[in-house]
Amino acid sequence: MSLTTIESPAKTASDRRWWTLALVVAAQFMVVLDVAVVNVALPSIKTDLHFTEASLQWVVTAYTILFGGTLLLGGRLSDLFGRRRLFMAGLLLFTVASAVDGLAWSSGALIASRAVQGLGAALLSPAALSILTTTFREGRERNIALGIWGAASGSGAAVGVLLGGVLTSAFGWPWIFYVNLPVGLLLVALSPTLLQATRADLDHRHLDIRGAATITSSLMLLVFAMTRAAQHGWGSASTIGLLTVAAALLVAFVVVELRSPAALLPMRLFRLRTLAVSNATQFLVSAGLFSQFFLLTLYLQDVLHYSPIQSGLAYLAFSLTIVVGSNVAQALVTRVGIRPVLPVGLLLAAAGVFGFTQLPVHGHYFWNVFPPLMAAAVGLALSFVPMVIGGLSGVEGTDAGVASGLFTTSQQIGGAIGVAAATTIATTFTARYVDVHPGTTVLGAAALTHGFAIAFYVLASLLVLAAVLAIAFIERRPQGDEAVVAEPALGLAA
Repeated sequence: MSLTTIESPAKTASDRRWWTLALVVAAQFMVVLDVAVVNVALPSIKTDLHFTEASLQWVVTAYTILFGGTLLLGGRLSDLFGRRRLFMAGLLLFTVASAVDGLAWSSGALIASRAVQGLGAALLSPAALSILTTTFREGRERNIALGIWGAASGSGAAVGVLLGGVLTSAFGWPWIFYVNLPVGLLLVALSPTLLQATRADLDHRHLDIRGAATITSSLMLLVFAMTRAAQHGWGSASTIGLLTVAAALLVAFVVVELRSPAALLPMRLFRLRTLAVSNATQFLVSAGLFSQFFLLTLYLQDVLHYSPIQSGLAYLAFSLTIVVGSNVAQALVTRVGIRPVLPVGLLLAAAGVFGFTQLPVHGHYFWNVFPPLMAAAVGLALSFVPMVIGGLSGVEGTDAGVASGLFTTSQQIGGAIGVAAATTIATTFTARYVDVHPGTTVLGAAALTHGFAIAFYVLASLLVLAAVLAIAFIERRPQGDEAVVAEPALGLAA
């Protein structure tokens, strides 16, 4: 007699959820990795495509402006027109733009294709996070899923530095973009099978055009102004003018949203205190994290004279710690809640960044860099997972996309502002060191290390401020703790 095992529908659905998670996390990892992988290849790109020193920054800036500026719009579009549809469209756009990046025949062509790649990332990233939140119920399972998401997001940047160095050295800079092609095309092919075709159960399908125009313009101008400020100064007329216009557009956006019957970003979301505070802490943490990578990489390469590959290897332990720590963090949050875990993580991350203020001119990796790097890694792992859980707590299924877009926007805008501010601070205090110490140069190790130290003091302070906000305002039990439920397939083409 032979026995045939028939899987129950519940087990099949459960298995599908975890395959869904694997797919969206792989896509998110590719997006995060791509941000870091480009930085290592910039010197080679400059030589091959004849960039000027001033124009080279646009390889990064063009991507950042479109990515950071359109995330909120991308999140709302996924609610309105289907999360799977927006995920696949963004993923395909990102992949095709990656191919054009690698084939770029001029500096202008690369800048244009990088902007398109940033737009693709802005469509895909919030759709991916909203798919995750509507697939897993709030509680233990979603916390596990977000722990895996946090591990991918937190380690992607560090892996990108290593991968960028290896690919650029072994095959040439175009391969930092070509590596996206097989991964992107495979994920696009698997999406119709593994992702449910769902969209928010709204009583309208109207896009808030005025809200989309004002917030997208405001965020894009803000990122552009931050990037220019690092080169042209915060007090220049152009920087002040751009920041003023960005602020005016932001005010206009809030006015539009308060009056709109179909708001792009419903203001009611900010009544969820844990969500609001989680976004604020994410903004501050991203400012510290992005800047930490930027400054520490400069220290390793310009002061300790590490090669790109050596710099990437220096972050390997950081990446592994983030992966392990993120899964520990989700277990802790499930057991004791967001409020006890998040401040501890933020203070530990602050202690790690404070350790970087003591980096010497003739530093040694294992004695001077490794200990604070590990402290920062554990702290960030314990911080990111509670923040993303808090940033989505109490959100109704109809707003999952826009809440995901809001959280990712806080991350990207915080990172852009943080890097611009850290660059300005480090440059300013490096120059002051040279003025006070005759005979030194702005490229001297002592002057650079001094400038980096002052910037690290500021970054550590931002993380302490984030911890204070978390202690003061995170709720013991977020409002609407069970508000988001797993959405079944609605039979809608998405």
